[in-house]
Amino acid sequence: MEPKYTISILVNNKPGVLMRLAQTFARRGYNIDSLVVSAAHNPQFSRITVVTQGDPDVFDQIIKQLNKLIDVVHASHHLSGVSVERELAMFKVKAGVRERTEVFQIADVFRAKTMDITDASLILETTGTSEKLDAMEKILSSIGIIEMVRSGKVIMARGMGET
Repeated sequence: MEPKYTISILVNNKPGVLMRLAQTFARRGYNIDSLVVSAAHNPQFSRITVVTQGDPDVFDQIIKQLNKLIDVVHASHHLSGVSVERELAMFKVKAGVRERTEVFQIADVFRAKTMDITDASLILETTGTSEKLDAMEKILSSIGIIEMVRSGKVIMARGMGET
């Protein structure tokens, strides 16, 4: 399996920027596993976080090409040890009266919040690392996931380092 990379990109908040970024990945044969776009603290800019995987040599070329794009202020690869990473997930789980106790116990272990309860299902919300959410998904699958939505990874450099 090829290594995964998390890239933080600060861009000018203009139409078409995301399309040009996506083309940079596509031209190099990289698939985007996760993509999060949001406004930065200055509304002139947007923050884009991309998770991808592939050949390390090609990845270095992608970072260089991203930094050459006109509307990119800076693009950088972040390692998990020097940054804080989080993702949000919501799970709709099949949970009648008999399964609820087990689902609530799982939710407690993963520090998930119950967002909705019906006669036949529950919606749980949790945040954490991608690995934590993968683990919760695996456990809830044995009970019965009806639907799942994940936000994609967001990242911030630790300390005074720039994201």
